[in-house]
Amino acid sequence: MLPEDTTMKEVYLLTGGNIGDRQDYLLKAMKKIEKNCGPVTRQSSIYETAPWGKKDQNPFLNQVLEISTALSPERLLSCILEIEENLGRKRELKYGPRIIDIDILFINNEIVDLPGLTIPHPQMQYRRFVLEPLAEIAGGKFHPVFHKTIAQLLEECKDQLPVNKIN
Repeated sequence: MLPEDTTMKEVYLLTGGNIGDRQDYLLKAMKKIEKNCGPVTRQSSIYETAPWGKKDQNPFLNQVLEISTALSPERLLSCILEIEENLGRKRELKYGPRIIDIDILFINNEIVDLPGLTIPHPQMQYRRFVLEPLAEIAGGKFHPVFHKTIAQLLEECKDQLPVNKIN
């Protein structure tokens, strides 16, 4: 990893997948993130979650990682997309089955609105499978758009799909 500047950023990522050895893919993704993006400073438990958006598929495993990185938002996205591709991710069907998916939830308290990249993640407040693991490690984190903590967003979330901690 070649840092772009010396300012380290606190980043929250959501990893998930529902094809193959789901837990192994989460571990492989975490190792590649550490190698190519920055060290993992905290990680949530792994949660088994019902599919969201397209129900006729296997359940997902999801985990939130906190990393420290000097990468710009654009470079971080590029790095993550490369990791997904290297692990075999194919983008065939919106909300469809996938080996691995890595979403950027937060970069510090930045608000980023670029083509193909919106941070904070624009849908997290609607998705219990994001909020549960995020609240586990960062419940007090303040959402810079909604001006609420992650714990508050989780409490207000209307998504009732099952999200179960597995470890």
